[in-house]
Amino acid sequence: MKIAVLGTGMVGQAHAGKLAKLGHQVFMGTNSVAKTKARTKIDQMSRPGIGLWLEANHNVKLATFSRAEGSADLIINALSGQVCLKILQEIKANLADKILIDISNPLDFSKGYPQFLSLSNTDSLGEQIQKALPVTNVVKAFNTTNALVQVDPQAISGADHHLFLAGNDKAAKASVIKFAKQYYGWKNVLDLGDISSARGMEMVLPLWLEVRSSLNTPNFNFKIAR
Repeated sequence: MKIAVLGTGMVGQAHAGKLAKLGHQVFMGTNSVAKTKARTKIDQMSRPGIGLWLEANHNVKLATFSRAEGSADLIINALSGQVCLKILQEIKANLADKILIDISNPLDFSKGYPQFLSLSNTDSLGEQIQKALPVTNVVKAFNTTNALVQVDPQAISGADHHLFLAGNDKAAKASVIKFAKQYYGWKNVLDLGDISSARGMEMVLPLWLEVRSSLNTPNFNFKIAR
């Protein structure tokens, strides 16, 4: 498959790296290829800058947003929730009739910790993206767990936990479920309904942040037992 991953942060790197290792043709989308490649500093968590990451993951190709998703079979939105809507609207034409997996969350970091949601209750970022891209099949998924678990559910509890998703198009959701199971190894995928269900999925994030703080690790997920 040709897959475009929009965003070069930790989440984008996790998906792009995993998919490239599986043999897919992967493009990462960014505003400026030159500026992105020039980011080579090691951060405070000892993670390499994206420029160094790209050197180590040479099978992942870097391109501008419009070029990255132009011929892609599948697009993954791994952009920050604060900027993704603007960027997606700018490349709207290239996203027509395609499946967009939306991982973004409307977390606002402007007032420090704890972060808060800029959207909740009566709207969601997933819904706003679908409204902005009416002929794109938006499927909200992967946003309720961290990047490592998103692409490797076997990393915790033998993958005995749940991935949630929501979207208006049943065929698109079926494709994303197949994608998650076949390429990442998810065992349990729960379809919550249409894109309005993204409200609940995004509102999980404040709880997720508190659990992370309590456990002192981001490597956990939720399991639905009945």
